[in-house]
Amino acid sequence: MLQPTHRYARIGISVILGTLLFAGGYMLGTHKTASSFDGLVAGVINVAEPLPADASNSPALAEVKMCIDAKGAEVPCLIDRTEISTKSDLPADFSQFWKVWNVINEKYVPTKHAAVSNQDKVWGAIAGLANSLGDPYTYFLPPQEKTLFEQDVSGSFGGVGMQIGMKDGLVTVIAPLKGSPAEAAGVLKGDKVYRIDTATTTEMTIDKALYLIRGEIGKAVSLTLLRSGVEDPIEISIVRQVIQVPTIDTEKRGDVFIIRLYSFPATGADLFRKALKEFADSGADKLVLDLRGNPGGYLEVAVDMASWFLPEGKVVVREEEKGGAGQVYRSRGYNVFGDKFHFVILIDGGSASAAEILAGALSQQGVATLVGTTSFGKGSVQELIPITPETSLKITIARWVTPDGTNLSAGGIDPDVKVEFTKEQAEKGEDPQLDKAIEIVRGNTTK
Repeated sequence: MLQPTHRYARIGISVILGTLLFAGGYMLGTHKTASSFDGLVAGVINVAEPLPADASNSPALAEVKMCIDAKGAEVPCLIDRTEISTKSDLPADFSQFWKVWNVINEKYVPTKHAAVSNQDKVWGAIAGLANSLGDPYTYFLPPQEKTLFEQDVSGSFGGVGMQIGMKDGLVTVIAPLKGSPAEAAGVLKGDKVYRIDTATTTEMTIDKALYLIRGEIGKAVSLTLLRSGVEDPIEISIVRQVIQVPTIDTEKRGDVFIIRLYSFPATGADLFRKALKEFADSGADKLVLDLRGNPGGYLEVAVDMASWFLPEGKVVVREEEKGGAGQVYRSRGYNVFGDKFHFVILIDGGSASAAEILAGALSQQGVATLVGTTSFGKGSVQELIPITPETSLKITIARWVTPDGTNLSAGGIDPDVKVEFTKEQAEKGEDPQLDKAIEIVRGNTTK
Protein backbone atom coordinates (compact mmCIF):
# COMPACT_ATOMS: atom_id res chain seq x y z
CA MET A 1 0.00 0.00 0.00
CA LEU A 2 1.27 3.45 -0.84
CA GLN A 3 2.40 5.62 2.02
CA PRO A 4 0.64 8.93 2.69
CA THR A 5 1.83 11.88 0.68
CA HIS A 6 1.90 15.51 1.69
CA ARG A 7 1.04 18.35 -0.62
CA TYR A 8 2.48 21.75 0.13
CA ALA A 9 1.15 25.04 -1.11
CA ARG A 10 4.45 26.70 -1.73
CA ILE A 11 2.97 30.10 -1.21
CA GLY A 12 5.36 31.23 1.49
CA ILE A 13 9.07 31.49 0.85
CA SER A 14 11.18 29.67 3.44
CA VAL A 15 11.48 31.68 6.62
CA ILE A 16 14.29 31.28 9.15
CA LEU A 17 12.24 31.82 12.25
CA GLY A 18 11.92 30.55 15.75
CA THR A 19 9.21 28.27 17.04
CA LEU A 20 6.77 28.85 14.19
CA LEU A 21 5.06 26.08 12.30
CA PHE A 22 6.15 27.41 8.95
CA ALA A 23 9.82 27.73 9.91
CA GLY A 24 10.47 24.95 7.44
CA GLY A 25 9.25 27.16 4.66
CA TYR A 26 6.06 25.39 3.62
CA MET A 27 2.58 26.68 4.27
CA LEU A 28 0.56 23.53 4.75
CA GLY A 29 -3.10 24.25 4.09
CA THR A 30 -5.78 21.66 4.74
CA HIS A 31 -7.05 22.05 1.20
CA LYS A 32 -3.58 21.08 0.01
CA THR A 33 -3.25 17.84 1.93
CA ALA A 34 -3.45 14.52 0.12
CA SER A 35 -3.72 11.15 1.85
CA SER A 36 -2.43 9.19 -1.11
CA PHE A 37 -1.14 9.54 -4.62
CA ASP A 38 -2.56 6.81 -6.84
CA GLY A 39 -0.41 5.13 -9.41
CA LEU A 40 3.00 5.83 -7.87
CA VAL A 41 5.46 3.07 -7.15
CA ALA A 42 6.15 2.95 -3.42
CA GLY A 43 9.64 1.50 -3.81
CA VAL A 44 12.69 1.58 -6.05
CA ILE A 45 14.63 -1.38 -7.34
CA ASN A 46 17.87 -2.05 -5.50
CA VAL A 47 20.35 -2.85 -8.25
CA ALA A 48 22.33 -5.10 -5.93
CA GLU A 49 19.43 -7.55 -5.79
CA PRO A 50 17.56 -9.59 -8.43
CA LEU A 51 14.78 -7.70 -10.12
CA PRO A 52 11.19 -8.46 -9.15
CA ALA A 53 9.67 -11.19 -11.29
CA ASP A 54 7.10 -8.88 -12.81
CA ALA A 55 9.77 -6.45 -13.94
CA SER A 56 12.26 -8.87 -15.48
CA ASN A 57 10.72 -8.66 -18.95
CA SER A 58 10.40 -4.90 -19.03
CA PRO A 59 12.62 -3.30 -21.71
CA ALA A 60 12.95 -0.23 -19.49
CA LEU A 61 14.86 -2.21 -16.85
CA ALA A 62 17.94 -4.43 -16.91
CA GLU A 63 18.83 -7.76 -15.38
CA VAL A 64 21.38 -7.85 -12.56
CA LYS A 65 24.31 -10.27 -12.85
CA MET A 66 27.60 -10.74 -11.00
CA CYS A 67 30.77 -9.47 -12.66
CA ILE A 68 34.48 -9.54 -11.81
CA ASP A 69 36.05 -6.12 -11.42
CA ALA A 70 39.65 -5.13 -12.16
CA LYS A 71 40.78 -6.36 -8.75
CA GLY A 72 39.15 -9.73 -9.13
CA ALA A 73 36.29 -8.97 -6.78
CA GLU A 74 32.76 -10.10 -7.54
CA VAL A 75 30.40 -7.13 -7.89
CA PRO A 76 26.82 -6.71 -9.08
CA CYS A 77 26.53 -5.26 -12.56
CA LEU A 78 23.93 -4.91 -15.28
CA ILE A 79 23.54 -6.50 -18.68
CA ASP A 80 24.64 -4.05 -21.37
CA ARG A 81 21.50 -2.42 -22.69
CA THR A 82 22.76 -2.78 -26.25
CA GLU A 83 22.14 -6.54 -25.86
CA ILE A 84 18.44 -5.88 -25.33
CA SER A 85 16.24 -4.91 -28.24
CA THR A 86 14.54 -1.56 -27.87
CA LYS A 87 11.26 -0.24 -29.18
CA SER A 88 10.76 3.09 -30.85
CA ASP A 89 7.94 3.96 -28.48
CA LEU A 90 10.13 3.77 -25.35
CA PRO A 91 10.14 7.12 -23.51
CA ALA A 92 13.95 7.09 -23.20
CA ASP A 93 17.00 5.00 -24.06
CA PHE A 94 18.60 3.80 -20.83
CA SER A 95 21.52 2.00 -22.49
CA GLN A 96 23.89 4.87 -21.72
CA PHE A 97 23.02 4.70 -18.05
CA TRP A 98 23.71 0.98 -17.82
CA LYS A 99 26.99 1.34 -19.70
CA VAL A 100 28.18 4.05 -17.33
CA TRP A 101 27.10 1.95 -14.36
CA ASN A 102 29.22 -0.98 -15.55
CA VAL A 103 32.22 1.20 -16.38
CA ILE A 104 32.13 2.74 -12.90
CA ASN A 105 31.92 -0.66 -11.22
CA GLU A 106 34.71 -2.10 -13.34
CA LYS A 107 37.17 0.79 -13.49
CA TYR A 108 36.56 3.47 -10.86
CA VAL A 109 39.27 3.81 -8.20
CA PRO A 110 38.27 5.96 -5.18
CA THR A 111 40.61 8.90 -4.55
CA LYS A 112 39.81 11.17 -1.63
CA HIS A 113 36.65 9.43 -0.55
CA ALA A 114 35.78 5.89 0.41
CA ALA A 115 34.09 3.65 -2.11
CA VAL A 116 30.44 4.52 -2.74
CA SER A 117 27.87 1.81 -2.16
CA ASN A 118 25.64 0.65 -4.98
CA GLN A 119 22.62 2.01 -3.13
CA ASP A 120 24.25 5.43 -2.86
CA LYS A 121 24.85 5.33 -6.62
CA VAL A 122 21.17 4.65 -7.20
CA TRP A 123 20.20 7.54 -4.93
CA GLY A 124 22.67 9.78 -6.75
CA ALA A 125 21.19 8.79 -10.10
CA ILE A 126 17.66 9.51 -8.89
CA ALA A 127 18.80 12.88 -7.51
CA GLY A 128 20.35 13.68 -10.88
CA LEU A 129 17.10 12.80 -12.63
CA ALA A 130 15.17 15.21 -10.41
CA ASN A 131 17.83 17.91 -10.77
CA SER A 132 17.70 17.61 -14.57
CA LEU A 133 14.31 19.35 -14.46
CA GLY A 134 16.03 22.59 -13.48
CA ASP A 135 13.45 23.29 -10.77
CA PRO A 136 15.04 24.18 -7.41
CA TYR A 137 11.90 23.04 -5.61
CA THR A 138 11.87 19.54 -7.14
CA TYR A 139 14.43 17.19 -5.64
CA PHE A 140 15.05 13.74 -4.25
CA LEU A 141 15.47 13.25 -0.50
CA PRO A 142 17.80 10.34 0.37
CA PRO A 143 17.64 9.03 3.95
CA GLN A 144 19.74 11.73 5.62
CA GLU A 145 18.00 14.58 3.80
CA LYS A 146 14.58 13.06 4.47
CA THR A 147 15.40 12.87 8.17
CA LEU A 148 16.35 16.56 8.21
CA PHE A 149 13.18 17.52 6.38
CA GLU A 150 10.86 15.57 8.64
CA GLN A 151 12.74 16.16 11.85
CA ASP A 152 10.42 16.83 14.75
CA VAL A 153 12.35 19.39 16.74
CA SER A 154 11.79 18.88 20.45
CA GLY A 155 11.90 21.94 22.67
CA SER A 156 12.58 25.44 21.39
CA PHE A 157 14.83 26.34 18.52
CA GLY A 158 15.91 29.72 17.31
CA GLY A 159 16.30 31.52 14.03
CA VAL A 160 17.78 34.71 12.64
CA GLY A 161 14.62 36.26 11.20
CA MET A 162 15.01 36.37 7.45
CA GLN A 163 13.17 34.94 4.48
CA ILE A 164 15.10 32.86 1.97
CA GLY A 165 14.30 31.33 -1.39
CA MET A 166 16.02 29.98 -4.49
CA LYS A 167 17.00 32.56 -7.10
CA ASP A 168 19.11 31.63 -10.11
CA GLY A 169 20.10 28.41 -8.38
CA LEU A 170 21.39 30.16 -5.24
CA VAL A 171 20.03 30.42 -1.71
CA THR A 172 18.88 34.04 -1.65
CA VAL A 173 17.73 36.38 1.10
CA ILE A 174 14.28 37.66 0.18
CA ALA A 175 14.26 40.11 3.08
CA PRO A 176 15.21 40.27 6.74
CA LEU A 177 12.19 40.57 9.01
CA LYS A 178 11.54 43.89 10.66
CA GLY A 179 13.39 44.10 13.99
CA SER A 180 15.05 40.71 13.53
CA PRO A 181 18.61 39.66 14.43
CA ALA A 182 19.32 39.34 10.70
CA GLU A 183 18.27 42.95 10.10
CA ALA A 184 20.36 44.14 13.05
CA ALA A 185 23.39 42.24 11.71
CA GLY A 186 23.14 44.02 8.37
CA VAL A 187 21.65 41.31 6.15
CA LEU A 188 20.06 42.85 3.05
CA LYS A 189 17.44 41.58 0.64
CA GLY A 190 19.09 40.07 -2.41
CA ASP A 191 22.14 38.79 -0.52
CA LYS A 192 23.26 35.33 -1.66
CA VAL A 193 24.03 32.89 1.16
CA TYR A 194 27.24 31.20 0.01
CA ARG A 195 28.21 29.46 3.24
CA ILE A 196 26.45 28.51 6.50
CA ASP A 197 29.11 27.98 9.14
CA THR A 198 31.50 25.66 7.23
CA ALA A 199 28.97 24.24 4.73
CA THR A 200 28.83 25.78 1.25
CA THR A 201 25.34 26.11 -0.19
CA THR A 202 26.06 25.24 -3.82
CA GLU A 203 23.60 22.51 -4.81
CA MET A 204 22.07 22.73 -1.32
CA THR A 205 18.30 22.47 -0.99
CA ILE A 206 16.27 25.11 0.82
CA ASP A 207 15.34 22.53 3.47
CA LYS A 208 18.99 21.79 4.23
CA ALA A 209 19.79 25.51 4.41
CA LEU A 210 16.91 26.03 6.82
CA TYR A 211 18.10 23.17 9.00
CA LEU A 212 21.62 24.57 9.21
CA ILE A 213 20.62 28.18 9.91
CA ARG A 214 18.13 27.48 12.66
CA GLY A 215 19.32 25.91 15.89
CA GLU A 216 19.87 26.40 19.58
CA ILE A 217 18.60 29.69 20.98
CA GLY A 218 21.49 31.91 22.04
CA LYS A 219 24.02 30.15 19.81
CA ALA A 220 25.52 32.02 16.87
CA VAL A 221 25.46 30.93 13.24
CA SER A 222 28.00 32.27 10.76
CA LEU A 223 26.81 33.29 7.29
CA THR A 224 29.02 34.10 4.32
CA LEU A 225 27.10 36.41 2.00
CA LEU A 226 27.69 37.51 -1.59
CA ARG A 227 26.32 40.98 -2.24
CA SER A 228 25.77 42.76 -5.53
CA GLY A 229 28.28 45.57 -5.97
CA VAL A 230 30.57 44.25 -3.20
CA GLU A 231 33.66 42.42 -4.43
CA ASP A 232 34.58 40.39 -1.34
CA PRO A 233 32.32 37.95 0.54
CA ILE A 234 30.74 39.31 3.72
CA GLU A 235 31.06 37.32 6.94
CA ILE A 236 28.24 37.83 9.45
CA SER A 237 27.69 36.12 12.80
CA ILE A 238 24.11 36.15 14.09
CA VAL A 239 22.90 34.89 17.45
CA ARG A 240 19.75 32.78 17.07
CA GLN A 241 16.63 33.98 18.86
CA VAL A 242 12.95 33.13 19.04
CA ILE A 243 11.51 35.36 16.34
CA GLN A 244 8.23 37.20 16.59
CA VAL A 245 7.00 37.76 13.06
CA PRO A 246 5.34 41.13 12.49
CA THR A 247 2.18 41.02 10.42
CA ILE A 248 0.79 44.48 9.87
CA ASP A 249 1.37 48.17 10.63
CA THR A 250 -0.74 51.19 9.76
CA GLU A 251 0.06 54.87 9.36
CA LYS A 252 -1.87 57.98 8.32
CA ARG A 253 -0.22 60.81 6.39
CA GLY A 254 -2.84 63.48 5.92
CA ASP A 255 -5.37 62.16 3.44
CA VAL A 256 -3.32 58.99 2.72
CA PHE A 257 -3.66 55.81 4.78
CA ILE A 258 -0.77 53.32 4.58
CA ILE A 259 -1.06 49.61 5.41
CA ARG A 260 2.23 47.74 5.67
CA LEU A 261 1.70 43.99 5.39
CA TYR A 262 4.72 41.86 6.32
CA SER A 263 3.34 38.35 5.80
CA PHE A 264 0.17 36.32 5.18
CA PRO A 265 -0.29 34.23 8.35
CA ALA A 266 -3.46 32.34 9.23
CA THR A 267 -4.62 35.35 11.25
CA GLY A 268 -3.83 37.76 8.42
CA ALA A 269 -7.35 38.03 7.02
CA ASP A 270 -8.77 39.22 10.34
CA LEU A 271 -5.88 41.63 10.93
CA PHE A 272 -6.31 43.07 7.44
CA ARG A 273 -10.05 43.53 8.01
CA LYS A 274 -9.29 45.50 11.18
CA ALA A 275 -6.75 47.64 9.31
CA LEU A 276 -9.33 48.40 6.62
CA LYS A 277 -11.84 49.42 9.29
CA GLU A 278 -9.20 51.70 10.78
CA PHE A 279 -8.75 53.19 7.30
CA ALA A 280 -12.50 53.71 6.90
CA ASP A 281 -12.71 55.42 10.29
CA SER A 282 -9.60 57.57 9.78
CA GLY A 283 -11.09 60.18 7.49
CA ALA A 284 -8.45 59.44 4.86
CA ASP A 285 -9.72 58.70 1.37
CA LYS A 286 -6.55 57.41 -0.28
CA LEU A 287 -4.84 54.07 0.34
CA VAL A 288 -1.33 52.68 -0.13
CA LEU A 289 -0.75 48.96 0.51
CA ASP A 290 2.93 48.19 1.13
CA LEU A 291 3.88 44.59 0.24
CA ARG A 292 7.62 45.17 -0.01
CA GLY A 293 9.66 42.43 1.64
CA ASN A 294 6.54 40.31 2.14
CA PRO A 295 7.43 36.63 1.49
CA GLY A 296 3.85 35.39 1.34
CA GLY A 297 1.88 32.95 3.43
CA TYR A 298 -1.51 31.31 3.13
CA LEU A 299 -3.25 31.42 -0.24
CA GLU A 300 -6.70 31.65 1.37
CA VAL A 301 -5.63 34.83 3.17
CA ALA A 302 -4.56 36.47 -0.09
CA VAL A 303 -7.89 35.53 -1.71
CA ASP A 304 -9.81 36.95 1.27
CA MET A 305 -7.86 40.22 1.14
CA ALA A 306 -8.45 40.60 -2.60
CA SER A 307 -12.18 40.07 -2.02
CA TRP A 308 -12.46 43.46 -0.27
CA PHE A 309 -11.66 45.14 -3.58
CA LEU A 310 -13.18 42.84 -6.22
CA PRO A 311 -16.74 41.88 -7.19
CA GLU A 312 -17.79 38.32 -6.52
CA GLY A 313 -16.45 35.82 -9.02
CA LYS A 314 -13.53 37.86 -10.29
CA VAL A 315 -10.42 35.71 -10.73
CA VAL A 316 -7.72 36.17 -8.10
CA VAL A 317 -5.36 33.38 -9.20
CA ARG A 318 -5.38 30.12 -11.14
CA GLU A 319 -3.69 26.90 -10.09
CA GLU A 320 -2.49 25.08 -13.20
CA GLU A 321 -1.63 21.40 -13.04
CA LYS A 322 -0.22 19.07 -15.67
CA GLY A 323 -2.60 18.33 -18.51
CA GLY A 324 -4.60 21.52 -18.06
CA ALA A 325 -6.29 20.54 -14.81
CA GLY A 326 -6.34 22.87 -11.83
CA GLN A 327 -8.46 25.23 -9.81
CA VAL A 328 -9.55 28.84 -10.09
CA TYR A 329 -9.67 30.97 -6.93
CA ARG A 330 -12.20 33.78 -7.16
CA SER A 331 -13.18 36.84 -5.15
CA ARG A 332 -15.70 36.26 -2.39
CA GLY A 333 -17.27 39.56 -3.33
CA TYR A 334 -16.99 41.75 -0.21
CA ASN A 335 -16.09 44.57 -2.64
CA VAL A 336 -16.40 47.29 -0.01
CA PHE A 337 -13.61 49.41 -1.49
CA GLY A 338 -13.00 48.24 -5.05
CA ASP A 339 -15.48 50.48 -6.86
CA LYS A 340 -14.92 53.45 -4.55
CA PHE A 341 -11.39 54.49 -5.45
CA HIS A 342 -8.12 53.47 -7.11
CA PHE A 343 -5.18 52.79 -4.84
CA VAL A 344 -1.45 51.97 -5.01
CA ILE A 345 0.41 48.80 -4.04
CA LEU A 346 4.16 48.83 -3.36
CA ILE A 347 6.19 45.77 -4.42
CA ASP A 348 9.87 44.87 -4.71
CA GLY A 349 12.18 41.88 -5.06
CA GLY A 350 11.16 40.75 -1.58
CA SER A 351 7.47 40.48 -2.50
CA ALA A 352 6.79 36.82 -3.16
CA SER A 353 4.06 34.23 -3.63
CA ALA A 354 0.89 35.29 -1.77
CA ALA A 355 2.08 38.90 -1.95
CA GLU A 356 2.50 38.54 -5.72
CA ILE A 357 -0.91 36.88 -6.02
CA LEU A 358 -2.62 39.77 -4.22
CA ALA A 359 -0.70 42.46 -6.10
CA GLY A 360 -1.19 40.77 -9.46
CA ALA A 361 -4.92 40.25 -8.97
CA LEU A 362 -5.68 43.81 -7.88
CA SER A 363 -3.49 45.35 -10.56
CA GLN A 364 -4.72 43.17 -13.42
CA GLN A 365 -8.35 43.56 -12.37
CA GLY A 366 -7.91 47.32 -12.66
CA VAL A 367 -8.24 48.50 -9.07
CA ALA A 368 -4.60 49.21 -8.13
CA THR A 369 -1.40 50.64 -9.57
CA LEU A 370 1.86 48.82 -8.78
CA VAL A 371 4.88 50.92 -7.81
CA GLY A 372 8.42 49.75 -7.03
CA THR A 373 10.53 47.02 -8.63
CA THR A 374 9.89 43.54 -10.05
CA SER A 375 8.67 41.00 -7.50
CA PHE A 376 10.60 37.86 -6.55
CA GLY A 377 8.79 35.38 -8.79
CA LYS A 378 7.65 32.37 -6.79
CA GLY A 379 4.38 30.58 -7.11
CA SER A 380 4.27 26.81 -7.22
CA VAL A 381 2.88 23.83 -5.34
CA GLN A 382 4.96 20.85 -4.27
CA GLU A 383 3.96 17.35 -3.27
CA LEU A 384 6.09 15.18 -0.98
CA ILE A 385 5.92 11.60 -2.25
CA PRO A 386 7.39 8.64 -0.35
CA ILE A 387 9.56 6.49 -2.63
CA THR A 388 10.75 4.05 0.04
CA PRO A 389 10.36 4.17 3.84
CA GLU A 390 13.69 6.01 3.93
CA THR A 391 13.44 8.27 0.87
CA SER A 392 11.05 10.79 -0.66
CA LEU A 393 10.64 12.92 -3.75
CA LYS A 394 9.46 16.49 -3.54
CA ILE A 395 8.03 17.51 -6.89
CA THR A 396 6.31 20.58 -8.29
CA ILE A 397 2.82 19.58 -9.35
CA ALA A 398 1.17 22.95 -10.02
CA ARG A 399 1.94 26.60 -10.64
CA TRP A 400 0.15 29.83 -9.83
CA VAL A 401 -0.98 32.04 -12.71
CA THR A 402 -2.38 35.57 -12.34
CA PRO A 403 -5.64 36.70 -14.02
CA ASP A 404 -3.84 37.84 -17.20
CA GLY A 405 -1.93 34.56 -17.50
CA THR A 406 1.36 35.60 -15.90
CA ASN A 407 3.27 32.62 -14.49
CA LEU A 408 4.62 33.93 -11.19
CA SER A 409 7.62 31.60 -11.22
CA ALA A 410 8.70 32.80 -14.66
CA GLY A 411 10.05 36.13 -13.49
CA GLY A 412 7.65 37.78 -11.09
CA ILE A 413 5.40 40.78 -11.64
CA ASP A 414 6.65 44.05 -13.07
CA PRO A 415 5.39 47.28 -11.51
CA ASP A 416 3.35 49.76 -13.50
CA VAL A 417 5.71 52.48 -12.28
CA LYS A 418 9.31 51.44 -11.67
CA VAL A 419 11.11 53.22 -8.84
CA GLU A 420 14.45 52.03 -7.43
CA PHE A 421 15.30 52.23 -3.73
CA THR A 422 19.02 52.25 -2.93
CA LYS A 423 20.81 51.38 0.29
CA GLU A 424 22.15 54.93 0.44
CA GLN A 425 18.62 56.33 0.30
CA ALA A 426 17.51 54.00 3.07
CA GLU A 427 20.44 55.06 5.26
CA LYS A 428 19.38 58.69 4.79
CA GLY A 429 15.83 57.85 5.83
CA GLU A 430 14.50 58.43 2.33
CA ASP A 431 11.85 56.26 0.66
CA PRO A 432 11.41 57.27 -2.99
CA GLN A 433 9.04 54.35 -3.67
CA LEU A 434 6.60 55.39 -0.97
CA ASP A 435 6.95 59.03 -2.01
CA LYS A 436 6.00 58.10 -5.57
CA ALA A 437 3.06 55.98 -4.36
CA ILE A 438 1.68 58.90 -2.35
CA GLU A 439 2.20 61.24 -5.30
CA ILE A 440 0.27 58.90 -7.60
CA VAL A 441 -2.55 58.16 -5.18
CA ARG A 442 -3.09 61.88 -4.69
CA GLY A 443 -3.43 62.27 -8.43
CA ASN A 444 -0.40 64.49 -8.83
CA THR A 445 1.14 62.14 -11.39
CA THR A 446 0.42 58.87 -13.17
CA LYS A 447 4.05 57.81 -13.72
